[in-house]
Amino acid sequence: MAQVMERDVEQTTLVHYEARDGVAILTLDDPPANTYTYELMQDLDRCILRARMDETVHVIILVGEGEKFFCAGASIPMLNSVTPTFKYYFCLHANETLNRLEQTPKLVIAALNGHTVGGGLEIAMAADMRIARRGGGKIGLPEVNLGVLPGTGGTQRLCRIVGKSSAIELMVTGRTFEFDEAKDMGIVTDVYDAADREEFMTKVMEYAKQFTPPNMASKAVGNIKRAVQSGAELPFQDALAIERELQQQLFASQDAKEGIAAYVEKRKAQFKAL
Repeated sequence: MAQVMERDVEQTTLVHYEARDGVAILTLDDPPANTYTYELMQDLDRCILRARMDETVHVIILVGEGEKFFCAGASIPMLNSVTPTFKYYFCLHANETLNRLEQTPKLVIAALNGHTVGGGLEIAMAADMRIARRGGGKIGLPEVNLGVLPGTGGTQRLCRIVGKSSAIELMVTGRTFEFDEAKDMGIVTDVYDAADREEFMTKVMEYAKQFTPPNMASKAVGNIKRAVQSGAELPFQDALAIERELQQQLFASQDAKEGIAAYVEKRKAQFKAL
């Protein structure tokens, strides 16, 4: 029987937080395009930390409110009205927030329900997987058209996904494109057919719940993520040392004992995130 979690819902100013069935849903909500400001980033940061610390949450989903936008990036009117010093610290805090998301040892899925451009794609690239709604919108990093670069991790995360040459081409042309093309490049993990946002989110939730107990050993999922995220930036031998330490933590877990026993006994494992 699927595990049922108590429903936990909270709305901050610009980000909704909802936790149910082992999944935390973080919804960006700043109409009309879910652009982000320092205030939204502060709300997102708080929600990331809340999901990280909640032991009943095993997967995090990011999504935009409404049918048209996941996120259109940083608010241009905001950038037009603040000082260069404020812009610098704004970008620094955004980097810190997305790094916190990327380093949280829980699986993060960006549900791209609509246009995902500029800083919106930068947010999405800090997730572990990106699932998009077919025909929902365009994707890309068009910051060059404003005379700036993708400054919330875009230059670094995109090249790590698609390689240097392709990343440079995408950013210097600033072109936007369909989600199916993004999947071919490896930017998007999968593209779902869905009539509307509600149907799309139902499918994303079904996908996410396979990584929660009792279906999956969520500690193993989290440690796999930690091994990849931390190890990829280190020399190979140091990365192997991290992998060994994370594996040892799992060997000591109840879920590893259950998984190995279930295999030997030829039955389906029932994981408890312990």
